[in-house]
Amino acid sequence: MAQPVYNFPLQTSIPASKVEISVACRDLMNKDVTSKSDSVCVLYVCEFGSTNFVEFGRTEEIKDSLNPDFVKKFIIEYRFEEQQKLRFLVIDADSESSSIKKHDYLGEYECSLGELVSQGATTSPLRCKGSTQNCGSIIVRTEEVLACNDVLVMKLCGIKLDKKDTFGKSDPFLVFYKCNEDQSFTAVHKSEVIKNTLNPSWREMRIPVSSLCNGDVNRTLKVECYDWDSDGSSHDLIGVCITNVLELSTPNSTFELKHPKKASKKKYTNSGTIRVEHARMIKNYGFLDYIQAGVQMNFTVAIDFTQSNGHPSDPRSLHYINNVGLNQYATALQSVGNIIQDYDSDKMFPALGFGGKLPDGSVSHEFFLNLNPGNPFCAGIGGVMHAYQSAIRSVALWGPTNFAPVINHVARFAAAMRDGTNYFVLLIITDGVITDMPQTVQAVIEASYLPMSIIIVGVGNADFSAMNVLDADNKVLSARGRSAQRDIVQFVPLRDYLTSGDNAMVQARLAKAVLAEVPDQFLGYMRRHNIEPPKQRLAPQSISSGPPMPQPSVPQM
Repeated sequence: MAQPVYNFPLQTSIPASKVEISVACRDLMNKDVTSKSDSVCVLYVCEFGSTNFVEFGRTEEIKDSLNPDFVKKFIIEYRFEEQQKLRFLVIDADSESSSIKKHDYLGEYECSLGELVSQGATTSPLRCKGSTQNCGSIIVRTEEVLACNDVLVMKLCGIKLDKKDTFGKSDPFLVFYKCNEDQSFTAVHKSEVIKNTLNPSWREMRIPVSSLCNGDVNRTLKVECYDWDSDGSSHDLIGVCITNVLELSTPNSTFELKHPKKASKKKYTNSGTIRVEHARMIKNYGFLDYIQAGVQMNFTVAIDFTQSNGHPSDPRSLHYINNVGLNQYATALQSVGNIIQDYDSDKMFPALGFGGKLPDGSVSHEFFLNLNPGNPFCAGIGGVMHAYQSAIRSVALWGPTNFAPVINHVARFAAAMRDGTNYFVLLIITDGVITDMPQTVQAVIEASYLPMSIIIVGVGNADFSAMNVLDADNKVLSARGRSAQRDIVQFVPLRDYLTSGDNAMVQARLAKAVLAEVPDQFLGYMRRHNIEPPKQRLAPQSISSGPPMPQPSVPQM
């Protein structure tokens, strides 16, 4: 799940500053029988002018630990003139489900952002609803985020680390901590684990300088090297070094790792060394830097025409067309389309359908919504809506629910434009469980290497739990020995937003939830491929409809 900067709705004031919130917990309840709790902290914010709390974001999951120090931070806009209420909910993650109800409750803590900012750091007991038992404590620390757009890119290796495992070598990983004003330390980054070696070479790291030192390159940093243990709560310390960003950004710098309990021994020198293989500072360009330079956002919609939606003439059908209001498909389409069309220069959108029986009798999982075999483009979201309403009257609902064809359809175009001048967003609106899940997983993995995002909106009341496999926020999607390069899927069930009030508010909340991850996914692609915003603004481009398909039932743009 993305970590957006939260803008409280219905406000016109200028935000005073951005605040970074760090969270740690101590002595949590243990809900697991054979291991310890797998802790996650979820932050909720109370909307301005409301008593309702909405989810803002989640930390990473820390396995088998009752004393987690979460690395992932919350960045929130602070306004002095408002009381910004916060709720921290700590859970024991029991499954891959995004639903809080699917996990064990460990406790919660409520406060205002003003309280946190005024104290700088606070340790408070976690409260358990309906219980007086000790639930442990939460440590919350805040720091104002200063304007700093630099990123430290570095690759580190370890040399002759201490052996910690009885039947092997060590499984080393690094944890970086920044020094606070009270001389305590807060975890800010963690490397991957390298198995069974005393001379590890970690993957290249990209760490925002703002999170490492808030722009002060001489600020003290602590780096701890651990030997990973599978139980999660007793990683063995190999050694510690003290440094700063200025030193880490110097190639070939070396740092001795010292173990505090061995330092006083006469013959002890160190527990190994850390060397900077290469390092450089780069600019941390934002989403708007690319958009303002002319990078094109290309939006495609794919609509589910399977029988499970119900016949369009039935008022209970999810495809029911009437003159009173929008059905759920039209609501999702208009909500997302109205936002994203502002970033498309020509506002000509290809629109697809899948799982339908076409007028010629063929069943297709990839047909043009306007039924024009030579041109899939619709003029604006209004044109897409018109094509949808026409198609639902002439295309028979059929099946099954196959996603892979429409994902591969858009991926073909993204694969031809990897240079950062174009980015593709596919919106899939569906009512049911995916029937070609293995093929869909493979299609998503391949698409993760391309300039492409996939948004899935679930309509109706089906069980969408399998969608969490694709929306891999906390686990890398993999199949057949190949893993996704990045998380490109965002799934949102429309039913969660239908109780939000009038239709305009439903659409606004849905669009916010659906599109929240796109900027970070966009930047993830650009940064991974070292693509900077163009120096001169790009001229608008048109995506060709391409050659016709051999089979008329499966057209291609």
